[in-house]
Formats: sequence, C-alpha cells, structure tokens
Amino acid sequence: MVEVRFHGRGGQGTVVASILMARAFFQAGYFVQSFPLFGVERRGAPVEAYLRLDKTKILIRTNVYTPDHVVVMDPSLITAVDITRGLKPGGWILINGTKGMDMPPSFASFRIATVDATRIALKHSLGTRTHPIVNTAMIGAFARVLGEPPLEAVIHAIEEEIPVKPENNIAAAREAYDAVIFGEFKPDRTAHGAPLAICPPTAS
Repeated sequence: MVEVRFHGRGGQGTVVASILMARAFFQAGYFVQSFPLFGVERRGAPVEAYLRLDKTKILIRTNVYTPDHVVVMDPSLITAVDITRGLKPGGWILINGTKGMDMPPSFASFRIATVDATRIALKHSLGTRTHPIVNTAMIGAFARVLGEPPLEAVIHAIEEEIPVKPENNIAAAREAYDAVIFGEFKPDRTAHGAPLAICPPTAS
C-alpha cells in the first residue's frame, strides 16, 4: 500500500487534488481512499488531505500517519508546518517551487522534486495572481514523479471532476508533467527525469 499526504492552504484546491489523484489511480486499476483533514476553515489556512492506494482492497480507515510521499502545494508551508512528519525515509517530497530554492536540513533523508505550479496556474488563468489554483498542475507533476498513474488517466479525472475551465486545467497538468525538476538534494538519486516505480503493493 502507498500513502500520500497533501499539504496546502485553503483555496488552492488541496482536497480536490487528492480526489483527482484517487480517481486517476482508480482508473489505473488501484483500490483508493481519499479524505481531508481541516483545521481552521478559512482561505489561506493550512489544509491536509490524504490518499491511499493499493492493488488489493483497503480495509483500514485511519488517518495517514506515516506517508510514503508528500505533496506541498504552497512553499511557505515548508517553514510553517512539519512537512516531513512521519514521512518514510527515501520518500518523495514534491514541492510547488523553483529550481535551487532553499530546503531545510531535515529534508536530507528524502528525495526532492519541484515544479513551478504557481507560474503554470497563472499562465493558464487558474485562480488569481494572489490566489492561484495549483491543484491540477501539482497532480500532473506528481504523476511524473511517481511514474503512475498514466498522464491520460489524470486528464480523464480532470475531465470528469472539473467543470470550470477543463481545457485550462488539462493544459496545466500536461505542462507541469513535463516541467518537474528532480533535485540534487536527495540520498537515493534516480536518473534525471526517470519515473519512480511505485513500491510493490502489499495486502491491506
């Protein structure tokens, strides 16, 4: 089983991102779970959402405490919350950020990938300059980082779930998929651009 935690801020589409990835993985033949954790319910407040996937039926119903991978929708959260809480050593941290951005020393046990999802969202008129909606760009990038689900499954999920500006959202996902930067700051480096195969699923 693979578990993913999404970190974002209210208004960025964090919960929707987890739902879209769940639908895309379901289309790719996985059993999935997706659910949010809300704190203060206001725009800009930290939000977490979770995703589980497995090739066998998922029976557990708890929160995700030890994720395999983490997705960070807003780079300001790196210093605002404990991004690596419970994250398994060697897991991916995908960050909405730019090449060469500063990383905390605590990230040294993990593999880092970045994508400038804010720039991509603004380019495709998703949200506003002060509140870009980066979720579809981030899930396109995350599919590239993991090597699954297929990008076309992500596109299909967007078509089914996003009624507003579907073409813009699809374009953002496609662009972000190709724009991922695999960082140097990781102990277990893969070849640049090579997808990471998801670890073999185990019984739930």
